[in-house]
Amino acid sequence: MAMAEMTKQGLLDSSAAREAVEMALPSIEKALQRPGVSGEQCLHLVIVDPLAKYGATSFPAAILYEFSIGDPKQWGADYRSFARGKAELAWKSNCDTHMIQEVHPHMLRIGDTLLWGGVCRDGLIVAASGAHPWFDEAFANMVAGFLLAVAQERARAAREKGAFLEEQPKQPITRKDREVGERY
Repeated sequence: MAMAEMTKQGLLDSSAAREAVEMALPSIEKALQRPGVSGEQCLHLVIVDPLAKYGATSFPAAILYEFSIGDPKQWGADYRSFARGKAELAWKSNCDTHMIQEVHPHMLRIGDTLLWGGVCRDGLIVAASGAHPWFDEAFANMVAGFLLAVAQERARAAREKGAFLEEQPKQPITRKDREVGERY
């Protein structure tokens, strides 16, 4: 799976997204084993670059990081496409997909997903698919929460270096990053 180019403008890049997913992963994997959470015990996560603005960037270019639990070749549905659809809807609307489906259906456009499980939290868009929608939303919220914490951690470290955010050296995406991002 090709990872999106890291942002050159802000604190969050694919390594931050990977870190957030890794922090949430033990709880997500444990929850997926519970009966009633996911029929296939699989999940796909999509994280959108918070600096990628709808209308100025294509959605595929806005994807910061994706992660799969389980082997997509064995899935009974295309959870990757579902998660991407949820992420794109949350990104376009700047709103949780549950809210759009239940409270603001007038915001739906032709081609939008009718599934929920994508969240918009303080400008961060994270979507999940593979479990029941209420669990997809919970998993997306977990990752978004950890991503906010990583951003705070990086912001504090940057403040120690000076009053302005400096461009961070671009870290190449390595084979290890791809392996972590494709856990199946």
